[in-house]
Amino acid sequence: MKRNDVLTELKELYAVRCPAIRSRLADFAAVPPNAYFFELVYCLLTPQSRAEHADRVVAFLKQQDGEWSEQQLVDLLGHKEHYIRFHNTKAKRILVLKNHFPTIHAMILQTGDSRALRAWLVAKVNGLGWKEASHFLRNIGHRNLAILDRHILRNLVRIRVIRSLPTTLTPSRYLAIERAFLLFADKFDIPMDELDLLFWSKETGKIMK
Repeated sequence: MKRNDVLTELKELYAVRCPAIRSRLADFAAVPPNAYFFELVYCLLTPQSRAEHADRVVAFLKQQDGEWSEQQLVDLLGHKEHYIRFHNTKAKRILVLKNHFPTIHAMILQTGDSRALRAWLVAKVNGLGWKEASHFLRNIGHRNLAILDRHILRNLVRIRVIRSLPTTLTPSRYLAIERAFLLFADKFDIPMDELDLLFWSKETGKIMK
C-alpha cells in the first residue's frame, strides 16, 4: 500500500477511535500515586510476555498484603494460566523494587521533567529499559514519551518515519526515533501518545495500557 493510502487509512481509523483513545489517556492521568508501584511492576513484567498475563499477576498482587517471598513470586509468575517469561529473574526484580520503592516514589513525585525522570528510572530500576520506563510514565499520565515496541516500530516503518526495523535500540537510537516520531505526529496533527494507542489498537484490536 502506498504511503498516502496508509496515512488516509490511519486518519479514518483515528476519527472512529479518538474518543476511546482520549478516554484511555485520561485514565492514565488519573492513576493515584499509591498505585505507582503496581504500574511499575506491570511494566517490568510485560517484556516478552503477554500484557493480559501481566495484568492478571498485578491484580493478584494487589489482593495480597505485600509480604511476598521470592518463591511465592516465582510460583505466581510461572503459573501456566498467566505465565511470565524469565519469572525467576523478574521475581527477584520485584523484591528489589519493593525494597527501594520509597526512594523511587519520592523521585517520581518531585520530578516534573518527564525525560529526566525516565533517564533516572532507567539508571536506577533493575530491568527497566527505555521502552519500559516510557511505558510506565505514560501509564501514570506523562506525555510525549515514545514506547518503541515492535507494534510501534513496525508502523513507523510502514509510514516511513524510519527506514527499517532497528536490530538494536541503543539509548541514542531510541531518542532519535522518538524525535522523528514526535516530528511526524506534529505534522500529522495527531499527538504522539494518541498515535501510539492508535497503532496498538490497529495491530491488536484493543486499546491496551
